[in-house]
Amino acid sequence: MIVKSDPAIIQSYLEDSSNIKGGHAERVVLPENYEEVSKCLKEANDKRIAVTISGAGTGTSGGRVPFGGIILSTEKLNRIKGIKKEDSKGLITCQAGVLIKDLKSYADGNGLFYTYDPTEQNAFIGGTIATNASGARSFKYGSTRQSIYALTIALADGSIFILKRGEIKAKNNRLSFDIGAVKYDMPLPSYKMPSTKSSAGYFADNDMDLIDLFIGQEGTLACVLEATLKLNKKPEDILSCFAFFKSEEDALNFAVTARKLSQSRKKKDEVDIDALSIEYLDGNSLELLRKKFGNISGFARACVFFEQEINKSNEDKVIEKWEKLLSEYNAPIKDTWVAMNEKDRKDLFDKRHYLGEAMNELTKANDMEKVSTDIAVPNECFLTMMNYYKKILSDLKIQYYLFGHIGDSHIHLTLIPKDEKEHSKAKSAAMAFVKKSISLGGTVSAEHGIGKLRREYLKIMYGEEGIREMFEIKRALDPNLILGPGNIFSYKS
Repeated sequence: MIVKSDPAIIQSYLEDSSNIKGGHAERVVLPENYEEVSKCLKEANDKRIAVTISGAGTGTSGGRVPFGGIILSTEKLNRIKGIKKEDSKGLITCQAGVLIKDLKSYADGNGLFYTYDPTEQNAFIGGTIATNASGARSFKYGSTRQSIYALTIALADGSIFILKRGEIKAKNNRLSFDIGAVKYDMPLPSYKMPSTKSSAGYFADNDMDLIDLFIGQEGTLACVLEATLKLNKKPEDILSCFAFFKSEEDALNFAVTARKLSQSRKKKDEVDIDALSIEYLDGNSLELLRKKFGNISGFARACVFFEQEINKSNEDKVIEKWEKLLSEYNAPIKDTWVAMNEKDRKDLFDKRHYLGEAMNELTKANDMEKVSTDIAVPNECFLTMMNYYKKILSDLKIQYYLFGHIGDSHIHLTLIPKDEKEHSKAKSAAMAFVKKSISLGGTVSAEHGIGKLRREYLKIMYGEEGIREMFEIKRALDPNLILGPGNIFSYKS
C-alpha cells in the first residue's frame, strides 16, 4: 500500500472542478488491490478516522475535497479485466480507477459501445458510479445507473461485497441482506423520486434493487472497487452536428421539436429523427468559444449540438430530415458543422469540451468559487424554467453561461462572480432557481451529485424528514460515520 504524507503531494488531492477552498487531510492512501482497501477502511473504522474517497478530481460539487482525516485514492485500481460478448451486445468488467476514455476505447476495439458520454473523459468510472453521472448521450440511453450490471464494493468496516443486479430487492419497503455474519435491515426513505434523471441523494423505490443504493451514494456508504457494465453494439457511424441559430428562441424550439420527434421511438423506422444526444449552448457560451475558435458565424446567438446513430442504408434520408428541421428553425445549413468520421467528431468534441475548461480558467482568475446549478425539470416544464432563468439573469448583471443537456430538460447554469458581493447575489439567484425547479417537480442535481455544495438544496427538495431517512441508511451501513464526511449530509465524524 502506497502512503503519501508530503504536504505538496496531498495538495493535489485537495481540489476538484468546484474550486471549493480549505480542504486538508493527514495523508493520502493509494491501495493497489482490494485487500489493501479493506485493510485501510478497517483500520480507519476501528480508530474512527474520516475517509474521503478520491476519484480523478473532475467533480463539480466538492465531493472529493476532504476536511480532515485521510484520502483513499482509487487511482491504482485501474485495470480493465475484460469483455464478455453476448450476441451483438456485451459486458465489460473494470476497476474503479479506469478512465472513461480508456473504457470507451477498449469497448470500441471490441466492436462495442459504452453509451455514457460525459463531457469530462478523464473521469474515473468509480466516480461516475458514485454520482450516477450521465452526460450528453443519456438522452437516448439514460444515466450510468442503466448500464450497471454488477458492483464490487467495500463497506466502512472493510467488508468486501459483490452485488449483481436482480439478486437482492426491497420487500415491504425495507432492504434486508447479509454480508458475512453481519445482517443489515433498514427501512426505505418515504420520499418520491423526481420523474427526471437525478443524482440527488440516495435512490429509493418500493421494490428497488439493492445495487441501486450504491449508485449515486457519493462515497458515503461504500467505496466502489469494480463494476461490470452493459455495452451496446457499436454503431456503424454517428452523425454529429453543431447547428447555429439566429435567436435563442429558434434554438430552444428546434431542440424541443427534435426531442419530441425522437421520443416516439417505438413507432420509428431507421430513417426517422432519433437523436442520440441534444445539447444546448447559449449566446454567452458561444462568445467564450469565439475567443478560441474564430470560425463561429457572427450571426449565431445560440447553438444546438446533436447526434444520431446512422448506417450506410439510412444516412442520406436521416441527414435530409435533420436538414429540413434545421431550415424550419432558421439555422443555415451552410453554417452547420457536420462530423461523420472519428477525426471530425473529435474536433467537434474538443470544441464542446473547451467550454468547461474556459469557465474553470475564468473562475481561477477571479479567485472566487463559481456558482452553478445542475437542475433538470419535467419536459413539459422546460420552457417555463428557461424563461425563469432569463428573467432573473437579465437583472443580475453577473457573468453567466447556460448550456447542457437540453434533450433531458437538464441545463447547467454557471455564474462566475468577480467579488464577494457578486458571489452573494449569485448564491441567492441559484437558490431561487433551485426552488423553482422543485416547484415544477424537478431535481436539484441531475448528474453532478450533492457533494458539499448542494446539501442545502437537497434539504429543500426532500425536507428534514427525507434527510433523516437517508441518514438512517447511512448509520446502518457506516455506524461510525467515517465515509465521505460532509458529502450529502452535514455532520462531524
